[in-house]
Amino acid sequence: MATSEVVIFHNPRCSKSRATLELLRERGIELSVVEYLKNPPSQETLSRILDLLGLEPRELMRRHEDEYTEANLDDPGLTRETLILAMLQRPRLIERPIVVNGNRAAIGRPPECVLELFDGE
Repeated sequence: MATSEVVIFHNPRCSKSRATLELLRERGIELSVVEYLKNPPSQETLSRILDLLGLEPRELMRRHEDEYTEANLDDPGLTRETLILAMLQRPRLIERPIVVNGNRAAIGRPPECVLELFDGE
């Protein structure tokens, strides 16, 4: 992922994700759409996204999903790397949508939160 490219990590079945994508397109923002359930990000990309968001892996996980409980991902002994790998193996656990604009990122919950990435542009 180029650092100047706008990317949305999108799940077309998610209403917030669809609303965020529509909001950005309405504003004429050119972006790449990554359907992360079909094409999960690399470990390096997900780690970078977490850093840009200022979050730890568990904070980006959908902890109410059965997969989270079944995989014992609430174990406090799990490392950052282990949790990132778990998200890549179970991409449904990744909160969505995530928009990355250069060296900034935001989660589109609510969708308008991503607009702060374009302030001053």
